[in-house]
Order: sequence, then C-alpha cells, then structure tokens
Amino acid sequence: MFDTGEKVVCINDTFEPLHRKLYRELPKKGEIYTIRECSIGRTKTGATDPGISYRLLLEEIINDLDPYMDEATAEELGFRSDRFAPLTKIEEEEALEEAMTMAIGKPLAQI
Repeated sequence: MFDTGEKVVCINDTFEPLHRKLYRELPKKGEIYTIRECSIGRTKTGATDPGISYRLLLEEIINDLDPYMDEATAEELGFRSDRFAPLTKIEEEEALEEAMTMAIGKPLAQI
C-alpha cells in the first residue's frame, strides 16, 4: 500500500456533507501530500456497516478525533487510501517545475 513519508496526489476530493462537518480540513484534488501514517480503517463514517479500508493520515492535514469511536480508543479522522495515488519521482519533478514556473513567470529552461 503506502509507506510513511511517501508522497501522494489526491485523485478524489468528492466528500459527503457529513464529512465537511466532521473534518477541519479535507484534501483537494491535484494537491500533493505526505503520508504520516497508514493503517486499517473503515470506509463509511458513522455507518452501522463501516466497511474496511486503508486509512491515511497526512502530514499536511491534522483533524480531530473520530467522534464515532469509543473515547478510549478514538483515533484521528483519516482518509480512505483510494482517494490518493502514489506520486512518482517524475511527477514530483514536473510539479516542482510547474510551481517554479508559476512563481517566477517563465519556464526553468528559459532561465
């Protein structure tokens, strides 16, 4: 699956209204994030049949504890792993070059 420290890109930022109320911050499609933790989680917040999924915590986003868990075992609200794709080294370099181009107004090749 994913490893701690791995860079990922959000590929699905469609969230239900419940998620928008529970989470302080949600990932945005196309944004790059760093995996802080990967563990087993559930697919549906507050559901009677929660399903099973990989749960990701991100360095760039910190949320509150899951209000649907027992207080003694509550964990931070995370995100389903299928909302993210691994970022390859090439994609990382392309993203950096695009960011630099936007910052200075011309492609790096022209500098």
